[in-house]
Amino acid sequence: MGQVLIRNLDDEVIEALKLKAEINGKSLEQELRDILASAAPLTTHEKVAMARRFQADLKMPDDFDVGLAIRLGRDDEEEYRRIKGDKSGKKASRG
Repeated sequence: MGQVLIRNLDDEVIEALKLKAEINGKSLEQELRDILASAAPLTTHEKVAMARRFQADLKMPDDFDVGLAIRLGRDDEEEYRRIKGDKSGKKASRG
């Protein structure tokens, strides 16, 4: 587990956190762990911002054809199944 040192906290903040810990029957350290753990997950807004940043970093060629890429991937999967003799992903033939 990692450690974090936070400097220059106002005395009022520390006293408020100590009071919260006492009210909740926890040590100050445990109260702080719980507060940080609940604040750590990304919000929806943060997830969208992260996805946009990731998308901006991906430089797709102007002539990239998404439909063609999907078709080629599907064709590769069907070829793999055909070679392996696995027809579970194909539609049943009518007979």
